[in-house]
Order: sequence, then structure tokens, then C-alpha cells
Amino acid sequence: MYVEPKFLACGDSALSVEFGDTIDIEVNARVLTLDRSVSRQPIAGITETVPTYRSLLIHYDPLQTTFAELQRDLLPRLKTEDLSGIATNRAWSVPVVYGGEFGIDLEMIAIEKQITTAELIERHSTRDYRVCMIGFMPGFAYLGGLDERLATPRRKQPRPAAPRGTISIGGEQTALQSVPGPSGWHWIGRTPLDVYAPDRNPMCLLEPGDIIRFYPIERREWAAETRRCEAMIRETLQ
Repeated sequence: MYVEPKFLACGDSALSVEFGDTIDIEVNARVLTLDRSVSRQPIAGITETVPTYRSLLIHYDPLQTTFAELQRDLLPRLKTEDLSGIATNRAWSVPVVYGGEFGIDLEMIAIEKQITTAELIERHSTRDYRVCMIGFMPGFAYLGGLDERLATPRRKQPRPAAPRGTISIGGEQTALQSVPGPSGWHWIGRTPLDVYAPDRNPMCLLEPGDIIRFYPIERREWAAETRRCEAMIRETLQ
């Protein structure tokens, strides 16, 4: 983590406030806290913010403000905001069918780690994960907090299409696949929770700062858990 955040120009209508150069929960907390500050107390000229693992991208209207003016307006917040606290939002309990046809890499990872599949599932499902950012494809959630003992290098050959809802591990990260798409990560399970729906408002269910805890279910429980997830979404978005 940098001692002082860096301001980087991104063309003539965006800047990046960079807090570090590694994937780190504390760095991400600083990113999300600044993002919340800008959202709650808007600065003239800012049109959009995009939080990532380690930086906050800020789009602005160059007819209303400039890089120098935004840097001047943001600096006091970096000094006065408590940027060390963990910025959290909502908590989600997410069902997962681990292994089998839904998690075809689970057994391979367990063998590599010299643990049983049950131990792997326990280690993965007894952690609180933070949604550090949404990216790569609509609603795709990058989650921080993976047990370092489960870290697994990405596949040498990506697969062309991971199903929607796939739970995967790639390097020191775990993720929730929002829509079908290519993936070089290892698939360990799948959830019936629909985190992205273009006809829903909001389309993306999860937000940076949300907390996720997975819980294992059996394949035969899929339909019932799908209904539970649908009810949870309706209640949350009311």
C-alpha cells in the first residue's frame, strides 16, 4: 500500500486514484471508502466512479472541471476520511453445489492440496468474502478473502464457456460468474443465485463492499434454493 495515493491521468476526462500495487483487502477498503465519500458528497463535474481492487477510476466532464481541480478537491478527503476502515454494504448467504458436474475441478484441487474434497469445501464455505470489484463481464464479482491454502494458479488453457453461477478459484482469488463466458479459472461449484439480470433494476445484484458467505447444498436442493434466492432478491430490492 502506498504511503500517499497516486493521481494518474487517464485521458482528458478521467483520473485514477491509486492506493497500492497489490491485491489487498486493506487497499481495497481505502478504494471503496473514497468511492462512498464521492457518492455521498458529490464533487461538481464527476460523472461516474469505477472502483477496482486497488484504485478508483473517476470519470469527469472536462467542460466542468479539470484534473488539477479534482486533485485539489479530493486531497482533503484523503486526509480527513477514515480510509483504513473496511467499507461494507450488504451481507449475502449464497448456496453452492460443490463438485460433480457443477465443480469439475474441485477434486483436482483437493488432490493438489493433499486434502479431502470435504475439507476443501469447508475451507471455502466458512469464510466471509468481500466483493472487491465488479468487472470483466456484467455483474462478475471478484471476491477477496480466499483462504491462502486454496490458492491455485489459473489454467494454462482457458475454457470457452463457464456457466452462469459458476464459483471458481484463480490464483489467490475466488469469483462468482454472472453470465456465461470464457474462464481460465478452476470451477469448484455453482450457485442458483442470479446476480445479473438485464431486465431487473438494478441489473447487478452485488455491489463492491458487499459481504458473501457460501453454504454447501446438495444437487437435489437446487430447485428449492433457487426459489429461496428469488425470494431473497425480491425482498432485498423492494
